Amino acid sequence: MELNFNEIRELLTVLQQTDIAEISIKSSDFELNVRKDRSSDRPVETLPELPPTAVVPPTSLPPITPSTPTPPPGADGDRRRLVDVVSPMVGTFYRAPGPDEAPYVDVGDRIRVGQAICIIEAMKLMNELEAEVAGEVVEILAENGQPVEYGQPLMRVNPA
Repeated sequence: MELNFNEIRELLTVLQQTDIAEISIKSSDFELNVRKDRSSDRPVETLPELPPTAVVPPTSLPPITPSTPTPPPGADGDRRRLVDVVSPMVGTFYRAPGPDEAPYVDVGDRIRVGQAICIIEAMKLMNELEAEVAGEVVEILAENGQPVEYGQPLMRVNPA
């Protein structure tokens, strides 16, 4: 991956206009780490509404937090505690590493911590999301190739 000076400047400008505190981009020949000084108590500026094609730079993954107890479809009396896997950024959701390849996971698959479960493409960067919880994939909520928002639930997992 190559970034020229103008692209880096544009990335830093977008970062300044958001409440994102830190960003890291790595490739085989390039590494960029940017961290905002959050010590000032000035109010966070709001961004103008972005067009549907706009993307926000990748961030570090937020922790996966348990959802409210929700039974999977068809299991009315089952009150399992499910975990939502949420999108850490705005981008395009992909279930597989390539168009003609098998999906990373399907409903009913058992996953382990650190296993790749999907890709979010943002700013032409493919960000592989890894499972932060082991268990069984109960639901896949996002559609392949469709835009997703920051914090949008992508999957539900029944933790092991």
